[in-house]
Amino acid sequence: MSQGPLMPKATAVWLVENTSLSFDQIADFCKLHPLEVKGIADGEVAAGIKGSDPITTGQLTRDEIEKAQADPNHRLRLAESRVKLPEQKRVKKGPRYTPVSRRHDRPNAILWLVRNHPELKDAQIMRLVGTTKTTIQQVRERTHWNSASLSPMDPVTLGLCSQIDLDFEVQRSAKDRPHVEPQEHGGTLMPAEVSTAPERVDPFADMSRPKPVQEDAIDVNSVFAKLKQLKRSDEDEE
Repeated sequence: MSQGPLMPKATAVWLVENTSLSFDQIADFCKLHPLEVKGIADGEVAAGIKGSDPITTGQLTRDEIEKAQADPNHRLRLAESRVKLPEQKRVKKGPRYTPVSRRHDRPNAILWLVRNHPELKDAQIMRLVGTTKTTIQQVRERTHWNSASLSPMDPVTLGLCSQIDLDFEVQRSAKDRPHVEPQEHGGTLMPAEVSTAPERVDPFADMSRPKPVQEDAIDVNSVFAKLKQLKRSDEDEE
């Protein structure tokens, strides 16, 4: 898709007023809808906009306009700029600038982040607070020269970062964290409080219903002894 003029509507106003180009040709060049160009010609659209001469601004040549006026199927093309602008190089963002008055609060902010958001990486803390990896390591290991006086303080409250930046880094670290599926565990022992607790009696239970009688365990030896006694008694009767 070709690039349009810098001021599309102002250019369209000038072309409508100063040329015999069709609405389709002007709309194609200015990247507008043909009905919008027709509205400009009728005075219903772009009222009060002063026309911009594309020839003066170097976006069109007079020969290109005359060629398009002679051929309704010809499409206008932007003139090549004589001045070539150098390509802008992307500047890599450095560490966040921290005002001098707030720099002594950075260890307190680091301690707050380490305690409340242990999932954050050192690079994320560096972006939020504008510190160094060495300082973060010292705060983690309690080897900082001022460790005894450090107290965790919210970096947002201290003005070291915004709440949006902090939430973004926390959500980012949550996405990077691998998802762990819950494992199925076997049976576990009941706590002593449950196993040694007295049996709970339901006050609304039906008291008229008899309790089940627990049968005694059958002794095999006693059964055989009784059978022998019965056999002897039968023999005696004979």
